[in-house]
Amino acid sequence: MRKLILNSGIDENSLRTVRQAGWDGVFTGWSEAPEFDEAAERIRSLGLIYQSIHAPYTRVHLLWEDAGEGGEAETERQIACLRSAARAGVDLVVMHAIIGMMRCTPTELGLERYARIFDAAAELGVRVAVENTEGEVYLDALMQAFADRPNIGFCIDTGHELCYNYGHDLIGKYGHRLFGTHLNDNMGMTGDQVTWYDDSHMLPFDGSADWQGIADRLHRAGYNGMLTFELTQFNKPERHTSDAYEAMDYAGFVSAALERARRFGELMGD
Repeated sequence: MRKLILNSGIDENSLRTVRQAGWDGVFTGWSEAPEFDEAAERIRSLGLIYQSIHAPYTRVHLLWEDAGEGGEAETERQIACLRSAARAGVDLVVMHAIIGMMRCTPTELGLERYARIFDAAAELGVRVAVENTEGEVYLDALMQAFADRPNIGFCIDTGHELCYNYGHDLIGKYGHRLFGTHLNDNMGMTGDQVTWYDDSHMLPFDGSADWQGIADRLHRAGYNGMLTFELTQFNKPERHTSDAYEAMDYAGFVSAALERARRFGELMGD
């Protein structure tokens, strides 16, 4: 059976709870705080795989739009994350191509900055998986501009595909470059326009995603890597998709999540 990975904080209590539930490993976000470099030792001391690091994404639009200090600072921040990954012995970093629903114009400036980031990744021996988010055109621009780079690939977020990408088959489009997964569910676009509130990161089989279809598409893409799940216990503001999760303690939530992960693994034939 392939390894099952869950997103986690880097504190020992969270990591220990994930391990005790039976997960094989974790991926984490990234922090500029000095103590972040201690995370890898803590994770591995608990017998967990440190599968990947999620790069910061709240200001990635500056890479495309800001010709001044803000854009340069964001470029350096992304490279700093890659350096942390290399120090930690983590060979995969997941990056967003953009943030913001209304942005739809990739620029040459952005491609130049991503080239610098990807050059640094290659020098460090780190692979980068660009995740599908809002602004699918930015993902397309990066996949096309860096098609010849073996260390640059794709991470499918099934929840983002369902709401932000309006159900477009991005596994079919970029599955030949698939480095990893962010498996999660949601209710699709719930209003007249898609918003951040739709991206609820529910447990698989609780939303409207076609999980048999996802398994079939991953098979067609030839994906045989780890199955990584990005799940959230708490509701978005004024939403109630995750009420049942909020009623659980964290141990109960990660155990319920593992049951769904194993259920999806069965669809994958594991």
